[in-house]
Amino acid sequence: MLPHQLRWFLLLLASCVFYAVFLPAYILLLFVTILIDYVAAIRIEKAEGRKRKLYLIVSVIATLSFLFVFKYFNFFNSNLSNLAHFLHWNYPIASLKLALPIGISFYTFQSLSYVIEVYRRKQGVERNLGIFALYVVFYPQLVAGPIERSQNLLHQFYQEHYFDYKRVSDGLKLMAWGMFKKVVIADRLALFVNTAYGNPFDYQGISLIEATVFFAFQIYCDFSGYSDIAVGCAEVMGFKLTNNFNRPYFSKSISEFWRRWHISLSTWFRDYLYIPLGGNRVSRLRWCYIIFVTFIIAGLWHGANWTYVIWGALNGFYLIGLGRFRPAHKFLQVAFTFTLVCFSWIFFRANNIGEAFYIVKHLFSGVNSKDMLQPFLLGQPLSDLIIALCSLAFLLIIQLIQRYGSIRQMLSLRPAWFRWTGYCLLVLSILLFGFLDSPRKFIYFQF
Repeated sequence: MLPHQLRWFLLLLASCVFYAVFLPAYILLLFVTILIDYVAAIRIEKAEGRKRKLYLIVSVIATLSFLFVFKYFNFFNSNLSNLAHFLHWNYPIASLKLALPIGISFYTFQSLSYVIEVYRRKQGVERNLGIFALYVVFYPQLVAGPIERSQNLLHQFYQEHYFDYKRVSDGLKLMAWGMFKKVVIADRLALFVNTAYGNPFDYQGISLIEATVFFAFQIYCDFSGYSDIAVGCAEVMGFKLTNNFNRPYFSKSISEFWRRWHISLSTWFRDYLYIPLGGNRVSRLRWCYIIFVTFIIAGLWHGANWTYVIWGALNGFYLIGLGRFRPAHKFLQVAFTFTLVCFSWIFFRANNIGEAFYIVKHLFSGVNSKDMLQPFLLGQPLSDLIIALCSLAFLLIIQLIQRYGSIRQMLSLRPAWFRWTGYCLLVLSILLFGFLDSPRKFIYFQF
């Protein structure tokens, strides 16, 4: 009902309220980041020569400094403290007691991409501070992506959006599908994953393999579920966000996997780190170095822990050492790639390096149980395992169908009774099998 000129303000206000629910004080940190990059972009546009680069460097350092203090200071500080203790040196600097701002890695990268694009003269300066703030804090994708580019999103806030039944309907369908993936699949798989990875020394063999494979689907359904909800929510209001996932577990190589998984982050590192360092235009040795640097930083982006560093380095090794190795058959290519990805997820999910290496060492150990079903249950009721496997089978069937086009487009060609039966069954499954009474946070909120 608002005039078009005021709608951006409503969205900005809603986004601020949405973010303040988590920790109100940190919205000030968010707006300091916005103000720094807003001013820096204006300065960059007006400047020439070395001054343009100077303003860019100041913006990057200032913006990343918040990320470093809140997310990485304690990690580096504790490692320096351990090194000093080993060398018998005095190290008086104490760790900081700060809560990690929700979504700081996401909105930091989104704001930085705008400044870099202005510097490259690929994006005009946004002089309306409110519109630029809305671009950074737009609530559907604020806390867990996708990481939007200014070229895709900024201009949409100036477009007038009218009610369109099909668009609203399509957005709600995508939100429902994202909710199904989160509360029915991901949260149920979490029962098994948390049991095994919460105390891995009590398990071995089949139990650890199952928990690792389940985690692969848990993190996919959790994160892609959020992305679907974000994209669908924006679509309801008339905004088009970036597709963040494209059936990644059907990839036939690691490089293809990274073109399908967390697409907005992969392309961010490609455009702002990998290519500026030289990309594939350099010698083989230099290229290997660039790959490792890119993936180690990508690992650190996910969290301040050595497990994430190893996870990133492992994926870098996959690309360098196994980039040209492919089994002959497509099915074997998919299976081989999925196995490599699952192995790397061990380090992503493990609480520390010690537990990660224990899991790796005992993946193929014997099972000390006469009951062959017991290792699969991981202390959970048989009904939970059946629901988990059935929901996973349904997910894979849907994704196989998606090879031939959009499910929403296919449904639109079906009779009304068929469509609405499907919608009702999806909502009913969320109500019956979803974890709605004890909701779990999205995994990527912590990043």
